[in-house]
Order: sequence, then C-alpha cells, then structure tokens
Amino acid sequence: MEKPLLVKAKLGSLRVSSRKTRLAADLIRGLDTTEARKQLSFADKKVARSILKLLDSALANARNNFQADVNNLFVAEIRVDAGPTLKRWMPRAMGRATAIRKRTCQIELILKEKIASVTSGKKKPSHPEVVQDKLKEDERPALKVSAKGKKEVKLPQEEKRPFGASGDAKKRIASRQTAAAAGKKIFRRKSI
Repeated sequence: MEKPLLVKAKLGSLRVSSRKTRLAADLIRGLDTTEARKQLSFADKKVARSILKLLDSALANARNNFQADVNNLFVAEIRVDAGPTLKRWMPRAMGRATAIRKRTCQIELILKEKIASVTSGKKKPSHPEVVQDKLKEDERPALKVSAKGKKEVKLPQEEKRPFGASGDAKKRIASRQTAAAAGKKIFRRKSI
C-alpha cells in the first residue's frame, strides 16, 4: 500500500496577527484546491491574498517536484502559529511610554491527494542509496540451540543507559551516586 502524497508549503513572518490570519485560513481547511482558490480570491480579508500566494506555491511544488495532478489535491491541513513580535514604543503623557506589539504569524499548508495515484510521490533521489547487504563476521547474530532442538537467534546486546543520556552523563550520574553513598554530608537548606 502506498502512502498518500503530502505537499508542504510554509510562509514565515507575515506581518498580520495570527488571530486575523486564522479567520481566512479556516475558510479553506478541507476544501478542494480549486474551491479554496475561489474562496480566497473573493474573501474580504487583507491576509487572503497572502494565503492564496502560499496555496499557489504549494500547487507549484506538487506539479514540479512530485508530478502530481493538481485537480486531485485538497487542503488537508493549514496551521497558523504566532511568529516573532516586533516591539515599538509610543510616547505618552508625563514622560511615560506605552508598548506597541506588532505581531507576525507563520503559516504551514499541507496538501494531500484525494485518490492515491501510482505515479505520484515517486521523486527521483538526487544521490544513489547506499545499501549494506552483508554483515561483518563479528556483527552476525549468534545461533543458540535450545534443549528442545529449536534454533534461537541471540542478538548482540547494547550497553544500557538512562533514557536520552550520553556516555558522559552516565559517568556524572555514577559519580554523584558514589559521593552520596560514601557517606559525605550533603547540605540541605530544609530537612526532609
């Protein structure tokens, strides 16, 4: 079974707040690409023009990079997140200043195929894939014959570490444990 084609396009640091952008983004979520283009072209929002450009960019990505049929795509997901906020200051009475926040947003658009096609999604790799077909002698799993006469494969075991810890972290943890176990007094502000 083939995975459905996913085409992504991103727009970063758009100078419109994310709340205003979500109003236009909600119009096209789940729609066919032709319907989405119609909705955005007639929407009475300033940001709709930018989202339309992003949709056209995603369609161009699908056409040129994946040789996908543009009429077979729909807007699977559109996500609007807050971007970096520009901070400006407005002078006020008696020497005070008030902050003005000029908000930005980031948009991610994902197109998906309605009906999976055979030719889509097969992008030619730019470099050949390296495949290692033979294991070294010492890396081969050892065969173990049990008492019942069945052959069992025993795989080499790796060193156990705390989750996400590197070798250096393991040494630090072990050194802390030995210091506490040696009976050294550890300062605590409050008693337990």
